[in-house]
Amino acid sequence: MIKENQRKFNLLMVLLDAVVIVLSLIVSWILRFKTTLFGPIGGHLPLQYYVLFLVFAVIPVYLILYFSFGLYKPRRTYKTIFSEATQIIKVNVVAFVVLVAILFILNQPDFSRIMLFLLAIIATVFGIIERFIIRSFLKKIRSDNRNLKHILIVGDNDLAFTFARKIRNNPYLGFDISGFLGRSNRVGMEIEGSKIIGAFKDLDNILENNSFDRVVLAIPLKYYYKIDELVESCERVGIKAEIIPDYIRYFPAQPSVDMIEDIPIINIRYVPLDDSFNRFVKYLSDYIISIIAIVITSPIMLITAIAIKLTSKGPIIFKQERIGHHGQPFEMYKFRSMRVQNASDEVSEWTTRDDPRKTRVGDIIRKTSIDELPQFFNVLKGQMSVVGPRPERPYFVDEFRKEIPKYMVKHQVRPGITGWAQIHGCRGDTSIRKRIEYDIEYVENWHMGLDLGIMIKTIVKKNPNAY
Repeated sequence: MIKENQRKFNLLMVLLDAVVIVLSLIVSWILRFKTTLFGPIGGHLPLQYYVLFLVFAVIPVYLILYFSFGLYKPRRTYKTIFSEATQIIKVNVVAFVVLVAILFILNQPDFSRIMLFLLAIIATVFGIIERFIIRSFLKKIRSDNRNLKHILIVGDNDLAFTFARKIRNNPYLGFDISGFLGRSNRVGMEIEGSKIIGAFKDLDNILENNSFDRVVLAIPLKYYYKIDELVESCERVGIKAEIIPDYIRYFPAQPSVDMIEDIPIINIRYVPLDDSFNRFVKYLSDYIISIIAIVITSPIMLITAIAIKLTSKGPIIFKQERIGHHGQPFEMYKFRSMRVQNASDEVSEWTTRDDPRKTRVGDIIRKTSIDELPQFFNVLKGQMSVVGPRPERPYFVDEFRKEIPKYMVKHQVRPGITGWAQIHGCRGDTSIRKRIEYDIEYVENWHMGLDLGIMIKTIVKKNPNAY
C-alpha cells in the first residue's frame, strides 16, 4: 500500500513538473517574442516549431534529468529547500547544454538560444517555487499527524532514545514511534512517549502481529553479535532493517558513503565542495564577483593606496604568508595598516584593539575592512574564495592544530575574505574554538544561498571586532 501511494505521488510530481516546464517555456517565449526586453524581435520560427520541440525534446530531457538527479526520491528528512534547489539548478544547467546540442545536431540555427537561456532561468525559479510549496504542504499535513509512517525501534539505550527524541521533536518528518524492543526486564517501561513493547527475542512475533513501515536497529556495539538474527527476522516479513551505528558520534552533519568495489566506506566528514559541480559553481561565482568588486572598489583602493604612501614609510601592499586549501601556504594581500616591523615579530603577534603599531590610515581601513580589498586578487589567482574560513598564519596553525580538535577541517575548502564565523562576530581576538565551530558548520553545510547570505550580512552588518 505504501509503495503504491509512493508511485502515485511520484506520478503526480512528474505531471506537476511537466506543467511547470510548459509554463516556463510559454513565459520564455512571450518574453522573447512578445517584448523587446532581450533585443529586437525580428524574424523567428513559427510557434508550432517551439511546441514540437517542447513535446519531443524539452519535456523528455527535463524529466529524465529530474530522475537522474534524484528529485523524485522521498524527502521527509530534508529540513530546507536548499538541497532540492541545488539539484534543480544543476538540472537546468545540464538541460540547457543538452538542448543546445540537440539543436546543433538537428541543424536549427534559427531556433532562439536566448529563449532557451530564459527557459533555464525561469524553469529554475518556477521549479524551486513548486517544490517549496509541495514540501511545505507535506510538512504541514505530517505535523497534523497525517501521512505518517510507523517505526519500531529495536534498542533501549541512549542511542535509541536520542533517535526517538529527534523524531518527536520534529513532527514535520511524519514518523510515529510505535514502540521499542529492549531487554526483558525493561518491557512495559515508557520512554520518550512510547513503550518498550517487547524483548529482543520477541521480534519475530511482534513483526508477524503488527504492521510497521520501518524497523530501526539502534543497539550498542556489545550487542552487534545479534544483528544477523534481527535482520533475518525483518526480512522474513519483508521489512528492510535500518541500522543506526553505535559510532554515530564520529559522524558529521551529513555523512556520505563511497564504494571501493563492493565495500562501502563511510566518510565521516561530508564536504559539499568535494563535488565537482559545486566547486565549479563556487569558482565561477568567485571569479565574477571578484572582477565586479575590483571594478566597483577601484576608486576606494586608489585613494587608500595614495593615503598609505603619503602618511607612512613602507610598501602599499602588505604580503603575509597564510595557510590555505589543503594546508598549502600562500601570500595573502592586504593594504598595509601598520608601521613596517621585523618579519620575526609579526609571525606570532595578534593585532589588538589599540595596537600602537597601527598607522592613522591603518586604523581607519581596518575598522572599515578596506584593508582586505586586495584579497580579491588572491581570489582571481585561485588562492582564496570570496566566502570561506579565514586563513591563519603558519605559526598559529601549528599551535591551534595541537590544542583544538578538528582545527584542520577548515582547510578542506579554500579560505575566504569573509565567512560564517566573521558574520557571527568571531573576528580578531575572539574565541578560536567558537570560530572553528562556525568554520566546520560552513564546510559541512555549504550551498550558494549560504554564501549569498554571508556576503549580504558582511556588507550591511558592522563587526564590532574589526580593528
